Amino acid sequence: MKSALLIGGTGFLGSAIARRLACRPASADFRLTLPTRRRERAKHLTTLPTASVVEANVHDEAVLAELMTGQDLVISLVGILKGDFQRAHVELPGKIARAAAAAGIPRLIHISALAAAADAPSKYLRSKAAGETAVKAAYPAATIFQPSVIFGRGDSFLTLFAGLLAVAPVVPLACPGARFQPVWVEDVATAVVACLDHPESQGQTYPLCGPREYTLRELVATTGQLSGHPRPIIGLPLALSYLQALMMEFVPGGPMTRDNVRSMQVPNVCPAGCTLPFGLAATPLEAVAPGYLSAK
Repeated sequence: MKSALLIGGTGFLGSAIARRLACRPASADFRLTLPTRRRERAKHLTTLPTASVVEANVHDEAVLAELMTGQDLVISLVGILKGDFQRAHVELPGKIARAAAAAGIPRLIHISALAAAADAPSKYLRSKAAGETAVKAAYPAATIFQPSVIFGRGDSFLTLFAGLLAVAPVVPLACPGARFQPVWVEDVATAVVACLDHPESQGQTYPLCGPREYTLRELVATTGQLSGHPRPIIGLPLALSYLQALMMEFVPGGPMTRDNVRSMQVPNVCPAGCTLPFGLAATPLEAVAPGYLSAK
């Protein structure tokens, strides 16, 4: 049995990838190590037969080096939407890649973000691009995935909108024309695990998108219909979008920041004709979302 270290593996996407790795055929399954700051937050993964959840500070390079011992695969998954992007998206991936290279790890996979670019308008997207650069510099054979916004049961995207729609009689919506191409979390997990069977994926970067583009207004309206809470949507111009985001920055756990608004100035869609890699077919949002939004 091979061993895999999933850094950020206790989150939404990481949990899906962990389940996929743990459920591969017996001849190809993995013993999983899932470091986390608080073990009680990862109880949902302790039932996986080959998973070990450990408390560890992955920002400590000595701890990282210890975690790398005996691993055959490392997956870098840490991502945040607000906070210290430099630490989470640039410094940590660089540390992971350097530790993986020093330990002679055969495969490294890094999860970035669609539209990441050094000249992007938001700190989030620029930091994701810098993280990719740091990973490639230390471990050129890393496989990098760039998913669009990810949806699925337990997400912080459509589920968030469903919660807001349940209590708000009217929705003042920032950046209503922002474009997204949402991809199902299980499709992302499938693509990540599938690359292990494709040696040619080493050193490659893959954008990951669903089969259809939406504006943010369309996504919120669809969420309202599916959750049973359709509401009037008032699209905000850019200046008011920034003002709304600024106000939300003072709310603990607020759903939006001005940097998020800057990110939405860039279409979060894949290049024309782009499909999932390795012959995979993307699942339509309409085939999945009713199953978890209708209960909201």
